[in-house]
Amino acid sequence: MYSTETKIRVRYAETDRMGYVYYGNFAEYFEVGRVESLRELGLSYKDMEDNGIIMPVLEMNVKYFKPAYYDDLLIIRTTVAEFPTTRIKFICETYNEANELLNKGEIVLVFVNSTTKKPCSPPENFIEKIQPFF
Repeated sequence: MYSTETKIRVRYAETDRMGYVYYGNFAEYFEVGRVESLRELGLSYKDMEDNGIIMPVLEMNVKYFKPAYYDDLLIIRTTVAEFPTTRIKFICETYNEANELLNKGEIVLVFVNSTTKKPCSPPENFIEKIQPFF
């Protein structure tokens, strides 16, 4: 299992009329968590794309428990619990500074060859970097 944490400060523009973080912003927060998680492995989406692998989102589900507010410091915990094949599932959990679980999401992405637009195996360097965690 591979897990990382990324901190994000809620900006005023990300809140709605109720003063809560607008629910749609969590998709972006989760993306930041995924990108930084890969970066901590020594990988990047940009490098994969430059080498012919794209990773479109296949599925995203989120369950919300508590709201987040303007100026909260959020912790996005990003976990890969299953060894990736042509798909990779990220489990993203958002916590506030009191360590309360605010929401939990599961996002499934597919490794796709950018030329053929067909699913493919993860790149070898990706496998090499993530393998030690499983």
